[in-house]
Amino acid sequence: MRPRSSIAAVPLIALALAGPAAAQRRPALTSVRVQPGLAAAEQQVTAARLLEHMRVLASDRFAGRGPGTRGEDSTVAYLSGQFRRMGLQPGNAGSYVQEVPLVGTTSRVAASVTLGGETRELRSPDEIVAWSSRPDTLVRVDASEVVFVGYGVSAPEFGWDDYKGVDLRGKTVVMLVGDPPVPDPRDPARLDPRVFRGDAMTYYGRWTYKYEMAAARGAAACIIVHQTGPAGYAWGVVASNTGRERTEIAGAGERHIPVEGWVQLEVARRLFQAAGQDFDALQRAAGTRAFRPVALGGATASFTVRNAVRQVRSRNVVARIDGSDPALRGQYLLYTAHWDHFGVGRAIGGDSIYNGALDNAGGLAWMLETARAFRALPTAPRRTVVFLAVTAEEQGLLGARWYAAHPIYPLARTLADINMDIPNPWGRTRSIVSVSHGQTTLETILASEAARQQRTVRPDPEPEKGYFYRSDHFELARNGVPALSFLFPGADYVGQPADYGQRVRAGYVANDYHKPTDEVKPDWDLAGMVDDTRLLFRVGVDVANGERWPEWNPGTEFRARREQMLGRSTPPMPCGGTRPGCVRPTPPPRP
Repeated sequence: MRPRSSIAAVPLIALALAGPAAAQRRPALTSVRVQPGLAAAEQQVTAARLLEHMRVLASDRFAGRGPGTRGEDSTVAYLSGQFRRMGLQPGNAGSYVQEVPLVGTTSRVAASVTLGGETRELRSPDEIVAWSSRPDTLVRVDASEVVFVGYGVSAPEFGWDDYKGVDLRGKTVVMLVGDPPVPDPRDPARLDPRVFRGDAMTYYGRWTYKYEMAAARGAAACIIVHQTGPAGYAWGVVASNTGRERTEIAGAGERHIPVEGWVQLEVARRLFQAAGQDFDALQRAAGTRAFRPVALGGATASFTVRNAVRQVRSRNVVARIDGSDPALRGQYLLYTAHWDHFGVGRAIGGDSIYNGALDNAGGLAWMLETARAFRALPTAPRRTVVFLAVTAEEQGLLGARWYAAHPIYPLARTLADINMDIPNPWGRTRSIVSVSHGQTTLETILASEAARQQRTVRPDPEPEKGYFYRSDHFELARNGVPALSFLFPGADYVGQPADYGQRVRAGYVANDYHKPTDEVKPDWDLAGMVDDTRLLFRVGVDVANGERWPEWNPGTEFRARREQMLGRSTPPMPCGGTRPGCVRPTPPPRP
């Protein structure tokens, strides 16, 4: 998961298909029709079937499911074959695939900093990890002035601008990851929830936003100081990207900043000190509106990037179950999960295959068995249900972004997206965590169906890590489609200590996340994954049969986009650098 902020233009076909009649149909989803055979259908979901999909898709034979590799061929064939055997219709004009044109770049980088006449090489991956996503075989940045720009945020709605009009063209900007930490004046020990959502990360805090802003201001390079807390993972996860192919949608790479990267925290401290600056003091200053960019004592940075470039013809996999109501089958419920992982890369402990068992063979297993449950219903739901397995999530949500820009089924008639990324393999739980908690009226349905399982719904326990912006539903959400999303969706484990869920998730992130060790484990207990799959199946049935459409809740940043798509007159929210639901006249380049 990731897997990134300007808003894609609303497709003209979507606007044409929406109108006054469509707009009148959907306040909030409040009532559903009873679906015959529901209890029997959900029994099709079993731990054995989920585990078998995960064993196959995360096996070495699938070579880490890298886009544009033989692992992609095996994955697309497996998913298409499963959908075909279950009796689902091809989702794209008689085909189970949607072509996604990508460009792959594999970078070898030499980086150095010159200060006071002395040049120091920065070692990769111990000290720096850098790359260029531009489709050029050679990218050079020579003696570029180094400027610290705090958090690199421009958010007028919060009265925040880290740039203060400073000319950054041709310079190397150094930034902090995360949102500026603004204390609450009512309680200085806490962050102000009225500014950057307090403890919860906004898109302003994501590293992809940082690179976009640097590119929009003409910088030559953007290097983010890695800190484990706000990044959400340790330096080892960043280092594992060294020498790995990165992909971008064809034609989009030219809009990237020439060099992007991360620098290790202690290396940044030493460089700041050599430039006569105190890193900690500057970080504190960056947490205030008064902060101004700081040139680092005449320091210059140089980068030489040699890229291997190739065209990649990747694919989304899409299948559908046609709705049973002739009047409503032209409306759609979407299930999404990404099929890709990191393929074959830098060896860790002698293993170079990044199998991606939980991330996201688990999500694919969830999707396939959800499809099986829908097919087991004696009558299909009233609306059409679409299953979309997307490519290149790990590269920036590229498959989902491509689908959102080239939807097979109009987004204006797509009721909702239900997304799964990294399911729960650690046992049954008394509650489920929704990282989209509080965003849409879908939460009411989720809570109602969870109660049938004697479970509750909880918000993301780690909002500071910005999980909402790191998986495929985000590309649908930023285009207005109401979304439910689940990552690490377990809490309150049955028969376990209160901190068990936190410990197993932290252990996974530390030991397996984006590493070759993300493999099927012998001690997994998939009973909780079965519960979650059945739960989200029931939620989907409710949505597909509902009398009214789901809505974004008032005050959410995506509501204005939906209103615009459906032809409503609600004014857009005020915009800062990248408020995902707002409308900006001049969006910065996408990464």
